Amino acid sequence: MNDTFSSLVSSEWLAAHLDDPGLAVLDASRHLPAASRDPEAEFAAAHIPGARLFDLAKLVDDTSPTPQALPRPDQLAAHLAELGIAPGSAIVLYDDSAVRTSARAWFMLTACGWHKVAILDGGLAKWRAEGRPLESGTPEVAPSQPAALVPAKHVRRKADMLANLTIRAEQVVDARSADRVYGTGTDPVHGGPMGRIPGSSNLPFTAVFNADGNYKAPDDLRSAFADAGVDLTRPVTTTCGSGVTASVLLFALHLIGKHDTALYDGSWSEWGADPGTPKAQGPDQGQATA
Repeated sequence: MNDTFSSLVSSEWLAAHLDDPGLAVLDASRHLPAASRDPEAEFAAAHIPGARLFDLAKLVDDTSPTPQALPRPDQLAAHLAELGIAPGSAIVLYDDSAVRTSARAWFMLTACGWHKVAILDGGLAKWRAEGRPLESGTPEVAPSQPAALVPAKHVRRKADMLANLTIRAEQVVDARSADRVYGTGTDPVHGGPMGRIPGSSNLPFTAVFNADGNYKAPDDLRSAFADAGVDLTRPVTTTCGSGVTASVLLFALHLIGKHDTALYDGSWSEWGADPGTPKAQGPDQGQATA
């Protein structure tokens, strides 16, 4: 692959490059429990030709106190090696998930030092709607040597978020739907109370997509963040329920060339469950809601 490999590729591009040496296609689908979907079974039934299943359910650091924590670099490197992904390969990710889990995979790979990573715009839904080829079964691959990866960068922990409440060095943007961020009662997805980190704003992750499921154009993405009260000249940390849809916002920020960004990996699953963390409900005075 050449040095101009883009981080967002079209279905037309991928169809033309499927057989390129040094290109790996990974299905990064994962679903909320309420969806009652099995990514492994769905992958075996139909996937983009040559794709391999990037198992996000396995890629959790269970030694960390953070819920659903990003994997350790050795975990990630071992999984990629099992999939036969050689170090230095270009990776195209796609998903068929309502919560756009390819963005979570993109963040974990790039944060740990994998350089050529792209997302398929529109995902499997667009590929299938266009009548492009699919194959079934689970491919057998020869393992590769594991890559040398680094601990994930651009990650914030609970202690960082608590400190930021005082110094306000970073804007915090919540990717959940407005009812979960500003409402009261029990969160319908992760349980626990609804609410948000004090001072955070809200841009639902769905706002960065067009109606056809593609990411919005850069100018429209900038407008979406600006309308949510985000100052794009200042650093941004994203959060959500468990660090998945927050990654969608990070990818959208990447598309507009903004890189002073970070992910609060524990997100509301961690913050909301801790009785010692301050919580806010409802908008701040003068704050717009989506």
